[in-house]
Amino acid sequence: MLLKRLTDALGVSGNEKEIREVIIDEIKNYVDNIKIDTMGNIIAYKKGKREDINVAVAAHMDEVGFIVKGIDDSGLIKFAPIGGMDARVLVSKQVIIGKNKINGVIGAKAIHMQKPDERKQAISINELYIDIGCKTKAETEKLVQMGDYIAFYSEYVEFGRNRIKAKALDNRVGCAILIELLKSETPLSITGVFSVQEEVGLRGAEVVANQIDIDLAIVLEGTTCSDIPSIDPHLQVTELDKGPAISLMDRTSIYNRKFVDMLVKTATESEIPWQYRRSSFGGNDAGKFHTAKGGTPCVSLAVPCRYIHSPVSVLSKDDYYNCKNLLFKFVDRISERGLL
Repeated sequence: MLLKRLTDALGVSGNEKEIREVIIDEIKNYVDNIKIDTMGNIIAYKKGKREDINVAVAAHMDEVGFIVKGIDDSGLIKFAPIGGMDARVLVSKQVIIGKNKINGVIGAKAIHMQKPDERKQAISINELYIDIGCKTKAETEKLVQMGDYIAFYSEYVEFGRNRIKAKALDNRVGCAILIELLKSETPLSITGVFSVQEEVGLRGAEVVANQIDIDLAIVLEGTTCSDIPSIDPHLQVTELDKGPAISLMDRTSIYNRKFVDMLVKTATESEIPWQYRRSSFGGNDAGKFHTAKGGTPCVSLAVPCRYIHSPVSVLSKDDYYNCKNLLFKFVDRISERGLL
């Protein structure tokens, strides 16, 4: 499955080479032109029957991870986060380090060795380390270097009624949907953007948005889902199995209401389940697209994912397919009726 291939690939922000090569391999026979800019963004153009409207569909390819910042005398590795991370989910997780893909495990002081007051406090990343099975600094340095990137290790698993567990669903799910769009016979000309370094400040999008001339940007994402009993319904942001999430605003963007309403109407007319993203925190690449050049209208369409920014993110296959279907229908609508 395409999503398995994408989530298996590594691509921590700033080190997207592996996932970039996978994406290029998937789309190269289906698009008319591929450009890799100096930041490493992929800009792929697919000519359609209608060329008077310029629409970009964007999805970031990078994932959260870590970087090696030191090795102690016992051979244990100290690291810093790349992207937003909750230290509480990191202990005992498996990781892959550097170009040689060295296996490691994130460790911390055992609970039975902690003082009573330590047990009451949330652990910090500075207290964690990575164990790769070496006994000395010199031994570790033969395998791992300062500045090596570190990614989560997690197998792609389908489980339950319609669930998928994997790392990097934020945002390989958006990449998968964009790839499927570029492989299809789209009636509209599409500029497909696979951006880098979204997780560290939308940096790739800032560069690519100023290179292309577009009338509308559709940003695809994997977004927070907190549909668990301890969270009040109005704070759950999104829910699994309720369809793709359409954003009204977030920390970086207020989305163009005309196109939000057009997206909602498309979903309703096509009988595709959908939901609003019920939060204004977070952000995505639209934060850079909508202020680029003279300003660009944006809409955001996202697949709800539980436990994002962890090695065990979970999504609903129904939400994935409904998000893809809504995107395809929206592109058809624009092709038939324009942007008015």
